[in-house]
Formats: sequence, C-alpha cells, structure tokens
Amino acid sequence: MKLRPFRRGIAALFLTLCCSLAHAGAPPQRVVTLAPHLTELVCAVGACGRLVGVSAYSDYPAQVKDLPQVSDAVTVNLEAVLALKPDLVLAWDGGTAPETMTRLRGLGLRVEPLRVRGLEDVAAALEETGALLGSADAARQAAQAYSTRLTQLRTRWHGAAPIRTVYQIETAPAYTVNRDSPISEAMALCGGVNVFADLPRLAAPVSAEAMLAARPEAVLFGGEENAQAIRHYWARLAGAPAARSGNLYAVDANLLARATPRLLDGVEQVCTILDQARAHREKARAQH
Repeated sequence: MKLRPFRRGIAALFLTLCCSLAHAGAPPQRVVTLAPHLTELVCAVGACGRLVGVSAYSDYPAQVKDLPQVSDAVTVNLEAVLALKPDLVLAWDGGTAPETMTRLRGLGLRVEPLRVRGLEDVAAALEETGALLGSADAARQAAQAYSTRLTQLRTRWHGAAPIRTVYQIETAPAYTVNRDSPISEAMALCGGVNVFADLPRLAAPVSAEAMLAARPEAVLFGGEENAQAIRHYWARLAGAPAARSGNLYAVDANLLARATPRLLDGVEQVCTILDQARAHREKARAQH
C-alpha cells in the first residue's frame, strides 16, 4: 500500500531523526585519520588528544609522530584500525578508496569522509571536522582565522605581475601539476601562471622538450627533492627564461600539498619567492 504524502513526510522525518540519534551523544573520543591533512585538521580544531591512530607521513604537530600508523598512501591496515577501537574514522574523500571505507563500515566502524582540495575548501573542512568531533566553537574560530588570512593574502598580492611558473617533481622524468592542484591555486594567488595548467591529469610527466617550449620564468620544487639534480636538469635547458635568471626555488611541499591551515604558510612562501623571481627577471631583462 502506498503512503499518502503526509505519511511519507512523517516517515522521512522519523528516519532522519533515527539517523541523527545514531551519532548523537558524547563526541568521539578515539579518532583514526587516514591522511596527513586529516590529522592536521583534527589538531587544528583542538582535538589532537583524541587521536589514537594516523596515516603514514602524519608529522604535524610533533605529538602525532608517536601515534600508531595504520595506513600509507595506498593501503589501510584494517586489523590495526580495528585493534585501536576507534569511535570515528576520518577518511579522505577523493583519496581513500571507496571499497576501503565500505570494508571499515562492514567491521562496524563509523567512517566519515572529508572532501577538501583547495584554498577555499579548508575553512569549511575545519567546521565540518569540528562538528564531527563536538568542537564547533574551536573549529569556527580556526575557520574564521583561516578565511581572514586568506583574504589578506589575496589583497596583498592582488594585481601582482604575471610570471610563468612551473612546479617540478623529480627529473627523470620531470612531473608537474595541472590547475586542479592546490599548488597551482597557490601559484595563481601570487600571480604565477601555471604553464602546464591544461594537463589532463592532476600530476603528469612532461618531456624536457615540452618544459623548454613552455618557457617558464620561475621553477618551484619541493625541498625534499634532489636540488642538485634539479639544477643539472635546468643547466641542460639553459635557454629557458627561468634558467637564465636563476629562478629555481625550493619550497616546503608539505605546506602546499596538504589542505590545512598551514597551506597559507605555503602560499605566503610562494608569493615571496615569486616576488624574488620577478626582480631577477627584470634584472635579466635590463642586462640584455
């Protein structure tokens, strides 16, 4: 028998209330995170002490380094997660495999995915994390502080002279990122024009010929990269403007690659570097 509209509405409301009550009560006290940026978000809303397990490469703040690691970039140790008896597992929407989340839920665990990619997503992710952990006030303050600083950075570098920029990963072959990367978004805020913004994938290899043809005026690379190898790479591409101007700069890749409040530290670092690159560019132009 079909429910009348009124009864269907009552049924839907009842189901909503049931689902809400299922997660009501005391905030989660034993939290596992499956990506480094999720670990940072938990700590940013004042709940670091509730973490009982984290992913590999979770290294900020320092106190999380001693926690059990239950996952890497590809796999999750389900037995290790279960042994920690978490009452909340935070997964990375877009990074944690859907089948992994399904298996964790099949083990009776509460799994909540968080989607956060770029500059504008971080404030909302902070508030969502705070809502999940019962730390709404701290999360709101952190989100407001983040948004205020982001606005200040946008204002400070608004109208900065465009400079053709590439973010380089490795050398044999070289990889770089397209416009969907938060690294590219950071460069754009600072006036950097990502010369490989149109790549079909978030990160992809590029040939030395393509790199030379793109004529970047500034090269950014992660500080964990082999700086000597990067410099040798560009010595072979001496005709590129970045090589002629000496605009090869190491940056803190962890700041730029993790969508957390510290992302803005990375943005400010990139902006300062690109200001230096512009000065070198103008000096090189004056000498020719």
